[in-house]
Amino acid sequence: MECQPCSIDAIQHLMDEYLQGLSSPFDSFLEEHILSSAFYVITDESGEIGYFAIHPNELLTQFYISRSSLMHAQAVFGQIMGQYAIKSLFVPTCDELLISLMLDNAFTANLQAYFFQDGRVYTEESSIRDHEVFRVANPDDLPQVQSTCGDFLDAYERRIANGEIFVYYRGADLLGIGIAEQSKLLPGTASIGMFVGEAFRKQGVGTAIIVALRQWCASRGIRPISGCWYYNEHSKKTLEKAGMVTRTRLLNVQTNQGAEGTEAEGIEA
Repeated sequence: MECQPCSIDAIQHLMDEYLQGLSSPFDSFLEEHILSSAFYVITDESGEIGYFAIHPNELLTQFYISRSSLMHAQAVFGQIMGQYAIKSLFVPTCDELLISLMLDNAFTANLQAYFFQDGRVYTEESSIRDHEVFRVANPDDLPQVQSTCGDFLDAYERRIANGEIFVYYRGADLLGIGIAEQSKLLPGTASIGMFVGEAFRKQGVGTAIIVALRQWCASRGIRPISGCWYYNEHSKKTLEKAGMVTRTRLLNVQTNQGAEGTEAEGIEA
């Protein structure tokens, strides 16, 4: 077996196989880590049999072996762990192979995040009241968005230009923002989320934003997904109240060289 650096384009066909084999989607947090990783193709005498990806700081974000070569998966995985001094892994529970390899090696799994999907219970009724406005943000909203949300997101100006940010106003008050970020890996999918201004929390604002984003996605044939830090119970309840459901977790898995994970997801209810 040999492992060689490559571009993501060079293994796109293998990544397509990987994505089609997942039992559920993952959100933009994991996607961003995957896309900023270094990719490697795995070959043997028959040709390409798989690939893997390593984020800076020895974090493995992907490992895939084609079905016809799965008998080599344990050996190749062990080789990669040692050769590249992997300290930790991001393991979504929708990835059966990576879950199995984690268990084979008795690695320590820390609960990192929930991944949510649309519960497919729809209503035509809007949670936005008559005297309120929910719309796509424009450049004029930038100062108030930055003031309200602080460092919740990066690159507000770019995100507004890309149509990823929505604003929710009651009169002149910005109650919060919604986010709908189109996936670069999962066609027809968008990660949705929200941030509510501190003065307007626990008033149903977060739920209203997520419901509005679900409706926006449904009207465009987009599959909404979302995520939140595992221990953020407020965000979890908000997403569930707004019709999102979860059966998938993201695990931050430590090898014997690893360290504790950090808070990863940032939905604020």
